[in-house]
Amino acid sequence: MSLYYGIACRRKSFWCYRLLSTYVTKSRYLFELKEDDDACKKAQQTAAFYLFHGLAPLLQKSEHQYLPPQQSLSELERLLAKFGQDTQRIEDSVLIGCSDQHEAWFALDLGLNSFSSINASLQKPEMERELDGSFIELRKALFRLNVKDASLLSTAQALLRWHDAHQFCSRCGQPTKKNVAGSKRVCPASKSIYYPQIQVNLRELEAAAWFTHDEVVAALRRNNSYIQQQNGTVPFWLPPKLAIAHHLIKEWVEKRTCSTLPA
Repeated sequence: MSLYYGIACRRKSFWCYRLLSTYVTKSRYLFELKEDDDACKKAQQTAAFYLFHGLAPLLQKSEHQYLPPQQSLSELERLLAKFGQDTQRIEDSVLIGCSDQHEAWFALDLGLNSFSSINASLQKPEMERELDGSFIELRKALFRLNVKDASLLSTAQALLRWHDAHQFCSRCGQPTKKNVAGSKRVCPASKSIYYPQIQVNLRELEAAAWFTHDEVVAALRRNNSYIQQQNGTVPFWLPPKLAIAHHLIKEWVEKRTCSTLPA
């Protein structure tokens, strides 16, 4: 009995070590891409791109769920050329993660007008026909995405929104420039450096009205993170307690004045 127990413990330790090792190597690789523009440009050659339009991700229906299609660099270049766009547009993409095999993932919004880009935003209907998908608001598609895709697209949307809102320096008003990975923006005039930050807009959370305040409070008190809304139509999945999203939701609930904010 002790022999089987010892074997089981060694197997469990091996898999824990392997998962930790994979996490560490991925973190180091992403850090390198964020700090080294040349390495990031090289990674783009074999990277996968997730497309957005006006902060809405491109999704395709697959049975009862949505799947975000990936585009290679060559496919993206052909798409831009077909719509008369310069490949310089790819420089607006942001790094959002990588696979276990170190395939970098980038997100690019073709519906936002970047100050550094000479091209206007692409038309949404034409792009949807060409890509055989639809640009759908993330909050409407969230519950039809798997957890991995929902987390990845949420990160991508947040980064794209942040870069769109910080194209100019808050000190001197001059245009800022992002690095290749999109992990920071630099103002050449004032030498100021800006990094993406997580900010909670209480008005947006309250206006979204996916769930009532009481339903969220009840979900936080339960051990089971998966519950049904009161009318039974929309499932509510609460992130794990160690997740940043869980603490953001908890912070929103604990702010007693959030439901009485002025319009």
